[in-house]
Amino acid sequence: MATMIHLGCLASLLPCHAQSSSEATQVPRVVHYEEFGAVGDGKTDDFEALAKAHQHANAHGGSVRARDGATYYLGGANLTIPIETDTDFGAARFIIDDTKLENPRAQVFRVVSRQQRTNLSGLKSLSKGQSRLGFKLPGPCLIIVTDDRTKRFIRRGKNRNSGSAQSDVFLVDADGVVDPKTPIIWNYERVTRAECLPVDKEPLMLRGGTFTTIASTRETSAYHSRGISIERSNVVIDGVRHLVQGEGKTGPPYRGFINISRCSDVIIRNSVLSGRKTYSKIGSAGERVAMGSYDISLDRAVNVALINCSQTNDIMDRSRWGIMGSNFCKNLIFDRCELSRFDAHQGVTNGAIRNSTIGYMGIKLTGGGLFVVENTTVKSHEFIELRPDYGSTWDGDLVIVNCRLEAPPGNHTPVVLGGSNDSQHDFGYTCHLPRRIEIDGLHIEDSGQPKSAKGPAIFANFSPKFLTNRYKPPHPQVITREVTSRRVSTASGKALRVSDNPHMFRGVRIKGH
Repeated sequence: MATMIHLGCLASLLPCHAQSSSEATQVPRVVHYEEFGAVGDGKTDDFEALAKAHQHANAHGGSVRARDGATYYLGGANLTIPIETDTDFGAARFIIDDTKLENPRAQVFRVVSRQQRTNLSGLKSLSKGQSRLGFKLPGPCLIIVTDDRTKRFIRRGKNRNSGSAQSDVFLVDADGVVDPKTPIIWNYERVTRAECLPVDKEPLMLRGGTFTTIASTRETSAYHSRGISIERSNVVIDGVRHLVQGEGKTGPPYRGFINISRCSDVIIRNSVLSGRKTYSKIGSAGERVAMGSYDISLDRAVNVALINCSQTNDIMDRSRWGIMGSNFCKNLIFDRCELSRFDAHQGVTNGAIRNSTIGYMGIKLTGGGLFVVENTTVKSHEFIELRPDYGSTWDGDLVIVNCRLEAPPGNHTPVVLGGSNDSQHDFGYTCHLPRRIEIDGLHIEDSGQPKSAKGPAIFANFSPKFLTNRYKPPHPQVITREVTSRRVSTASGKALRVSDNPHMFRGVRIKGH
């Protein structure tokens, strides 16, 4: 029902560096770190040796293979290892020491493409839902456009801000036809910046490896970016394991051990990540707030799937921040995952969670399109929460099939759709509740709620002041049209209600309820 990922079906693009006929017929050799001076004893700093090995492999088209049983120590030098070829980390271990960093924003590994990125200076405007660009391209490309004059996602709350420039990311083929699975979601009267990133035809593979971050304890709110940055389309990460040691009473937020940005068609499978310890700071509103710290983050990425992934720590451990965050993405999928959170900050278009268990931070959404949750357990008070700091908005449909909501004990009404928006704030767009919600199979474990509780509800009380027709806020939210509810059960035996605020949802058509 939701968008699926398709790899290996993209048209060929010319590489930036053409091979000679003799080079093309040679079988690429396997490069080993030890050939370039790596020791692998866990004490000697092997950072430069690893960088040289990958630089050689990149220049000659060879793959890279770590030595099983080796432990490669990577110190705090301002150095990044470029990866352009298949890499097998195997059964090796890597120690990433962040205690004495020269540059906390220097990624350790950076997976990049050989393809040339270009600016589309001729792209002056776009329309929402536009199906063609009107010109040809060298092959399939990822297009990233920006309108600096228009602000969206004007955040509210303790981390309030003045918003982000309107931005969009979508796929096109060689004829400039927009992939309907990655639709243009905004109108652009003026495109101030447009970038064309060719999509690589062949997948690049990263396999294996156990990576241990010795965390920085520096007291700062500056985000650290220390891990694997994926900036190339068509990448598969298989069997990576990330551990964290040394987190203290103070420390910085981390942007993610795996960062996926400005690319498409990426799969992370059979991998284990770690939730990061939560620290706090004084936010933009002058109040103390938690600093989000992630082990996987996505930005302007399309067609990304996490398959059979888990985390080293308890998905209900509230001392750890939710493991994933994303901005400006399309078509994100969790399948067979056990992770503490699925989170879309500044918008996701289309997504799915299947056969998974989501921990205490739950499913948090901003965006639109179709979002499907199937055969999944959510261990939170809300099955899905629409993020209040971005207006609790979802301009599209939600589908829930054969799922469980396991609400923790306490005096909190379990709800299928949580969030809040009093319609007093301009977020830079009209806020919507889902046009249509379909529930086909949902069990709500609410036995830990007080006996006096009214029972679970479909909608949270999004706007407690919206109690009469006289309530006329400046930025009204568009209300859901229809809810279809089938095969819903509760541990308490209490029926699923519409909301604690029935007036707000009086016009919603409820079917099968």
